[in-house]
Amino acid sequence: MDNEFLPADRPGAPNESFPAEEVPASQALSKRAARRLIQRAFVLVGRDRNVRQHIREASVVTLWTLEDWKLAWTVELERGKVHFERRPAKHPDLTLTWRTAEEFFNQIENGVPPDDGLGIAGNLHLRRFSQPVYQAFCKALRKVLRYPFDDEGNRLT
Repeated sequence: MDNEFLPADRPGAPNESFPAEEVPASQALSKRAARRLIQRAFVLVGRDRNVRQHIREASVVTLWTLEDWKLAWTVELERGKVHFERRPAKHPDLTLTWRTAEEFFNQIENGVPPDDGLGIAGNLHLRRFSQPVYQAFCKALRKVLRYPFDDEGNRLT
């Protein structure tokens, strides 16, 4: 199984002696665990060369929220760099809102297009910059859900 984000020599890496973990059901995740996994996925998105190439001219502040869990992240795209923080932006250019964490994780785990269950507000023209970030985020979070370890091999959940 391809796993470009997890070095093979790290604990938790897929190999013959350590079986891969099942994808956790979104209902089984606590808010704290979900927050850590989502933050890890944002870190991985920031390292993605393809994403940096697509946003090299962007200057966009987006707010991502899970309403039922009252979780929010500010994701700033600034000239090829992705910055994120847990505090909500006061004046985001674009806001992505999921009503429930269950909808959010189902989209991620099942690869469902973001149009279902996702509310988008703000300058919709800026979505062209947020779209490659969102796609890379989904890919990264799916991998983090399957292999919930950081760079040092510490378990995130």
